[in-house]
Amino acid sequence: MIESRCGILCGSCQFKESMGCNGCTAIDKPFWGDQCPVKSCCEGRAHAHCGQCPDFPCEQLHQFAHDPKQGDGGARIVQCGKWQEEAQRGV
Repeated sequence: MIESRCGILCGSCQFKESMGCNGCTAIDKPFWGDQCPVKSCCEGRAHAHCGQCPDFPCEQLHQFAHDPKQGDGGARIVQCGKWQEEAQRGV
C-alpha cells in the first residue's frame, strides 16, 4: 500500500498522531508548511509515488531524503524503489 509520495512509511512516522496527519496521499498540504515539493511534483506528473517517475530518483527526492533535519538517510528512496518493483511484478 502506498503511504506517501516520497516513500515515507506514514504508519511509523512520529508525527502522524501528534500532528493529526493522514499522510500526503490524503491531505492537501503538509502540517509542516504550505506545500511539499515532492508531493506537488508527483501529483503534477500524475504519479502515486516517486518510484513511478522516469526521473526516479531525482535530485529533489535525494535532497529531501538526505536533509540534515528531516531526512532519513535515503530510506524513503529505497521504499519507493520497492513500490516500483512491486508494481512491475504486479503485486
